[in-house]
Amino acid sequence: MQSKNILALAAAAAVALVLISERQRQTANEDVAALQTKAAALVKDYGGGLLGVLKGAMESSGPVGAVTFCNKEAPELATEASQRSGWHIARTSLKVRNPQSAPDDYERQVMTEFVNRIAAGEPAASLKRAEIVEHNGERVFRHIQAIPTGELCLNCHGSDIKANVRAKIQELYPADQATGFKPGELRGVFTLSKTL
Repeated sequence: MQSKNILALAAAAAVALVLISERQRQTANEDVAALQTKAAALVKDYGGGLLGVLKGAMESSGPVGAVTFCNKEAPELATEASQRSGWHIARTSLKVRNPQSAPDDYERQVMTEFVNRIAAGEPAASLKRAEIVEHNGERVFRHIQAIPTGELCLNCHGSDIKANVRAKIQELYPADQATGFKPGELRGVFTLSKTL
């Protein structure tokens, strides 16, 4: 009789553990979904603001003005967006213009995967990855979203760059690697992270 009670108690404990584990998994999935929604909104806000200001610089000062804008003001916009949101918000690429924007190992891995998916026919604009990872002993939510090369990008990042634009790029970014892109290719990514 006592062994039956012990078995019944053990079975009840096992069922309780399974239910708790399932609830934790559901909560974690809900947390990731909420973080994904917030990250997507931050990308839309930051990316849209950046594009709007960049277009304004192109209209008022041409591509040379856009290069100057990207050098001075774009990093400030990322810093401001990060401070407002409490997230780390930045851009990076496999071919960086600014060495300070070089990707970390995680970003490099995700971008390499994106390049392979684009080569297999997926449109760059649809590519994102969001997940919770361990980093230096902490749980960190990472969100990476592709930036496809558009027509506007080609003025400063394509193969046929005007001499005055190329000269400004070399002046501001002597180690520039961010040229030779074609429309639809992966220009870079928005990279967001938040320590949980």
